Amino acid sequence: MQLQLSRRQYFTIISTLLVVTLLMGCSHKRTDAEIASEVQDKINADPNISTKQISAGDTNGVVTLSGSVNSDLERIAAANDASQVEGVKTVVNNLQVAAASAAASTPAPHSSSTPSPLPRQRTRSAHPEFVNTTVVTIPAGTPLSVRLIDSIDSDQNKTGDKFRASLESSILADGRVIVPKDADVDGEIVSLDSAGHFTGRSEISLALTRLSFNGKTYDIETDQYKKEGASRGKRTAETVGGGAAVGALIGGLTNGGKGAAIGAGIGAGAGTGVQAVTKGPQIRLPSETVLEFRLNAPVTVEPSASSRNLGRTRVE
Repeated sequence: MQLQLSRRQYFTIISTLLVVTLLMGCSHKRTDAEIASEVQDKINADPNISTKQISAGDTNGVVTLSGSVNSDLERIAAANDASQVEGVKTVVNNLQVAAASAAASTPAPHSSSTPSPLPRQRTRSAHPEFVNTTVVTIPAGTPLSVRLIDSIDSDQNKTGDKFRASLESSILADGRVIVPKDADVDGEIVSLDSAGHFTGRSEISLALTRLSFNGKTYDIETDQYKKEGASRGKRTAETVGGGAAVGALIGGLTNGGKGAAIGAGIGAGAGTGVQAVTKGPQIRLPSETVLEFRLNAPVTVEPSASSRNLGRTRVE
């Protein structure tokens, strides 16, 4: 006996199989070995990294890079590659710049004659700590909670204005402070519309642009904080319309139809005048307001538990 399936039954079976397949795929948790292998493959395929003496290890989403590269740019590129792999929470970059390390360890040639000036490339050995500094890449999606230093007012500010803030909570990686609380943060008003005299509402969008701590500044890219004020369009119409109605009634009682028309015009003008004195509801974010953002792109920093920024005074 041949089994006949209707189109509807056939579609139901196929849909069920697809859902089961997707659920099985989503339920798979990536292992440390899988993450480390993908990080290694991504770094090996990066044309910006000529040196491939890099090894990657992963423990619960914390990827550690070790080995050597030819330049600081390659060092940062490797960290950015690792941060883009699914499952990576933090990147600990222990890569060393091979050229600088070799220059620091090469002894000066002995000569009985007057010594010649040191080669220019060896001047980097004056700061060996730069080579050995561990950098950490903060991945995209990391929340940033900031406290405003400058107040923001939709009636006073404009699009493009800058504002200052401070980091409200430390950024941690593997239980260690990477960016300290109170680190300086700079932001910008991306867009601002102030409510007019009659209709419309105030709207404002903010984004963070820079993060500064321990004497260093990093450009950052975040999502936007958006806020809308209340609309006053309906209230304005009621006030103007009410003034016209009252004016028409008084005019009609005193001078018939013609008086009603004149009274309506005067009443409407009076209602408009009352509304024109003040603008619609504005958006005001006073100093010390706490706002929430998220990183849109990873940023590589030199971790520090201290901000050491003395240029700003906290508003108490």
